[in-house]
Amino acid sequence: MKLIFDRDTERAEMLTSLANTTPTRREELIEEYRRRSEAAFAPETLRNYKMVVRLFGDWCEKNGYSPEPPIDPRVLASWVDDMGGRLAANSIETRLWAIAELHRSNFLPSPTRHRMVDLALKGVKRKYGAHTNQAPPLGKKEVILAIDRLGKTRQNIRDKAVLWVATDSWCRASEIVAFKVKDLIRQDDDSSLLYVRRSKTDTYGQGDYAFLSGRGTKAVLDWIELAKLQPTEPLLTKSQQGAKRVAMSPSTISRIMKRCTGRKDVSAHSTRVGGVHDAFRIGCDLSSIMVAGRWTSPEMPARYGRRIRASQSAAAEVSRAYEQGGQHQSEDP
Repeated sequence: MKLIFDRDTERAEMLTSLANTTPTRREELIEEYRRRSEAAFAPETLRNYKMVVRLFGDWCEKNGYSPEPPIDPRVLASWVDDMGGRLAANSIETRLWAIAELHRSNFLPSPTRHRMVDLALKGVKRKYGAHTNQAPPLGKKEVILAIDRLGKTRQNIRDKAVLWVATDSWCRASEIVAFKVKDLIRQDDDSSLLYVRRSKTDTYGQGDYAFLSGRGTKAVLDWIELAKLQPTEPLLTKSQQGAKRVAMSPSTISRIMKRCTGRKDVSAHSTRVGGVHDAFRIGCDLSSIMVAGRWTSPEMPARYGRRIRASQSAAAEVSRAYEQGGQHQSEDP
């Protein structure tokens, strides 16, 4: 007889088996899981996980619940209700992931799979919407204008390099600050490639490449020469002369963009969104946009481009045609 694998059945059997193990053996398993998760998860993921567990503990203490697993699904559903309207739906889902991981780490069934919690999340989405906040776009035209306003001080030269890398490469802030001098690969047409060693969608470090224009390459080379950076040192560092040559923090990229553009609403992610807007505006197809931004699925770039795509829709084209024509065509009888 052919056996059919059932993940839920297999999980239930495993949990039953674990429930019958000795307390000492169970503690050993939990400790091993902790060590393996620290090796498997990115540092930022672990930090977020610990933050969520702490916040959930604070909420439980305030509301008279126990934060220790196993957590009652009704308690978790109440927590979801409380977060509704204060946090975006995807942020709530991220926090539920942390609670699920808390239970996995203790070899307990996750209450996040309970229908009560699922209904609570659906209720929050229905009441408050599932809209995801998007970084305001910062297109290339505006970035170049900001670059052209910068002078020739040491900080200005560094900031020019930062802005060119951000607007040309469409890299995330975490990728930008990770570049080393040796990751700059020159090409015959004066442009360059930047070797992206690891990214959000490449957690195992297979590597990829990002583009840097001729002007961007010159700005980066000017900074490398001024700062006297060595091949193994970070490409973008503090601008102060004599400062320790360590990688910038991602938040510094955002501060540079705010300062240089004069916009308080932009962040390090704004050039990534702005790049997608620019690409849709000049008629680039979605597949080439995915390659440029190193996306593995079309969902995110398509979401970034919704505003631009609406202005390129059939409705927009018809409206423009009638505006340019100056008069309405007669309708067929």
